[in-house]
Amino acid sequence: TLERSYLLKINGKVVERPQHMLMRVSVGIHGEDIDAAIETYHLMSDKWFTHASPTLFNSGTPKPQLSSCFLLSMTEDSIDGIYDTLKRCALISKSAGGIGLNVHCIRGTGSYIAGTNGTSNGLVPMLRVFNNTARYVDQGGNKRPGAFAIYLEPWHSDIFDFLDLKKNTGKEEQRARDLFYALWIPDLFMKRVEKNEMWSLMCPDESPGLHTCYGEEFEQLYEKYEKEGRFRCQVEAQRVWFAIIESQVETGTPYMLYKDACNRKSNQKNLGTIQCSNLCTEIVEYTSPDEIAVCNLASVALNRYVKDQTFDFERLKEVTKVITKNLNKIIDVNYYPVPEAEKSNKRHRPIGIGVQGLADAFILMRYPFDSEEAQKLNIEIFETIYYAALEASCELAEKDGPYETYEGSPSSQGILQYDMWNVTPTDKWDWAALKQKIAKHGLRNSLLVAPMPTASTAQILGNNESIEPYTSNIYTRRVLSGEFQVVNHHLLKDLTDLDLWDENMKNRLIANNGSIQNIDGIPDNLKKLYQTVWEISQKSILKMAADRGAYIDQSQSLNVHIAEPNYGKITSMHFYGWHLGLKTGMYYLRSKPAVNAIQFTVDKKALKENVQVNGSQTKEKQMADMVCSLQNKEACISCSG
Repeated sequence: TLERSYLLKINGKVVERPQHMLMRVSVGIHGEDIDAAIETYHLMSDKWFTHASPTLFNSGTPKPQLSSCFLLSMTEDSIDGIYDTLKRCALISKSAGGIGLNVHCIRGTGSYIAGTNGTSNGLVPMLRVFNNTARYVDQGGNKRPGAFAIYLEPWHSDIFDFLDLKKNTGKEEQRARDLFYALWIPDLFMKRVEKNEMWSLMCPDESPGLHTCYGEEFEQLYEKYEKEGRFRCQVEAQRVWFAIIESQVETGTPYMLYKDACNRKSNQKNLGTIQCSNLCTEIVEYTSPDEIAVCNLASVALNRYVKDQTFDFERLKEVTKVITKNLNKIIDVNYYPVPEAEKSNKRHRPIGIGVQGLADAFILMRYPFDSEEAQKLNIEIFETIYYAALEASCELAEKDGPYETYEGSPSSQGILQYDMWNVTPTDKWDWAALKQKIAKHGLRNSLLVAPMPTASTAQILGNNESIEPYTSNIYTRRVLSGEFQVVNHHLLKDLTDLDLWDENMKNRLIANNGSIQNIDGIPDNLKKLYQTVWEISQKSILKMAADRGAYIDQSQSLNVHIAEPNYGKITSMHFYGWHLGLKTGMYYLRSKPAVNAIQFTVDKKALKENVQVNGSQTKEKQMADMVCSLQNKEACISCSG
C-alpha cells in the first residue's frame, strides 16, 4: 500500500522510505517550527496517530492539497449553475479530494423551463454527466478513482429514479453506477413511514425553500405546500421506504443521514441549514453557493494507549491536543483547488479527529466488544478526545483569536455537543472549568471530532478500521506480489499461548469463515472476546454509536452489518438508530457473502462443510417483514442481530 500510493516517486521509481514520508509530512505541516515538526514526526513514527491519506500523499509537495473531503451545494438550478458546479467537482477531484454534493435544488423531470419554453430532463441525465466526470478525473492522477457522493431529500419528485441509479439491472441510460448515493432525511418522512401515512413528492422549482430549512420550520412549509396542492404526486410513505430498502439490499446504499439531527446538534447551526454530508458520512458542515466546506482529518490509533490492560487517558489527551493543533495549522498551509473552499475553511476552521483500532483496544483490555466494560471505555475515550480537542482549540483561540463565525454558535453560548444530546458527562474531566475558558477566549475551530472510515491508514498501521468490530478473524490481503491469508494477530497470539494453533486450527478457522464460535477446544472467554461483527447484536453497536455521539460534534461513518438482510431487519435497525438520535444512520449496509472465497483454499476432504444459499423472497413477504417491524419495534430489533 505504501509503495503503491504513498511514497513519492520520480519517473515511476520510489525515492523515499516510510520514515522519510513521515518527516516530509511533519515538515510540510509545520514549516520552520522545527520543534513541532519533530514532535509530530515522533508521534507518527511511534504509531500514536496518523494524518489522513491526502495529507500523507501531498504534504511537502509543490501543491500541498492536504484535505480529505469537500462538500458542495449546487450554485443554482440552471445550465450555468450545473456546469459551474461540475467544474468545481473536477478541480477538486483532480487534487485528490472526495466530494459530497447535494442536488436538492435541481428541478424534477418534466418541470417547465422558462428560458427555452421546454421541460426539464430531471436529475438522471445530469447525474450521468457527473458520473462520467468522476470516472475521467481521478483523485490525483490514478492514486484513487474520483469519488462523488450525491445527496437528495426524499420529497424530491425524482426520488424513485434516484434510488435506481446504482442498481445492476435496468436500462443503461437510467443508471450512473460510479457515483455514491445518500439520503438527507427529515424527521417528518420517518414519522410518516412509521404511521403508514401519505408522502408528497415535490419539485424544488414549484415548491421552493424546503432544503434550506429544517425541523418545525420545514414541517410547516412542507405541510403548507401539501394544503396548496403544490406536489407532483402523493404516494404511501412506506412505498418510498420500500424502494430505499430494496436499493440497500441490492447495492448497500443509499447512505442514511438524518437532516434534523445533523442540524439541531451542530455547532455550525448559526450559519444556516446544513444540506449534506461528505463521501464517507462523517463530516457535517455548512455549504452555500459561494462556500465549499472542507475537512482536514487525522486518526488516533487507540490500541497504542493500552498498556498492561490499562488505558492511558492522559496520553490520549496529550496526543489529541497535538493533532488538533496540527489540523488547525493545515488549514493555513493547505493548497485549495477552488477559492470557495479556501473562503469557507478559513472562516469556520473545522477539523475532523477520528480513531482506528477501537476493536484492537477492546481486545487488549480483554473486553468483549458489546460488554459493559467496553461500552464504558467507548464513552470515556470519546469524551477524552472531545475534551482535549476543545481545550487545544481554546488555547489556539487565546493566541490567535476565535474563528470568524464563532459569535452566535452554540459553543459561544456555553452549549457543547453533549448538551445538545441531553447527556451528562462523566467526572473524568473538569468540564465546568473548560466551559469558563471557552467563554473567555472562544474556540479556534467550529468542529473537531469526526470518526472516519480509516480504510487505508489503518492498513498501514496494522489496526482494525475506525470504530468497527472485526468482520472476520481471517481475511485475504491483496498486495502487488499476490494474495495471502492474514489471521487476526491478537487471536493468533492467544491460540499460540494456549498451544492451540496448528494447521488443523487454521483450516477450521477458514472453513468457519473466520469465526471461532463453533470450533471445539477454544475457551468460551476467547469465543466472546473474538466475536465478529456478524455475531454481535447490531442493537448494541448502534447504542455504542449513540453513546459516543454525545462527544462527536460532526458525525461518524457507521456501517451496518446484517448477515442475511431482510426488509424487516433493515427497517427496524434504521428506526432504532433514528430514535437514538444518530446523525448518520447508516454508511454502508454490509451483508454476508453466501460463499466465501477464502474457503476454496481449504482441503475439502479434511473438512466437509456445506453452504446453503437463501432462496430469494417474494415482494409480498418482504413488504410484510417491513410492516411487521414497524408495528412491533421492540420485538423486531431484538431479532435483527
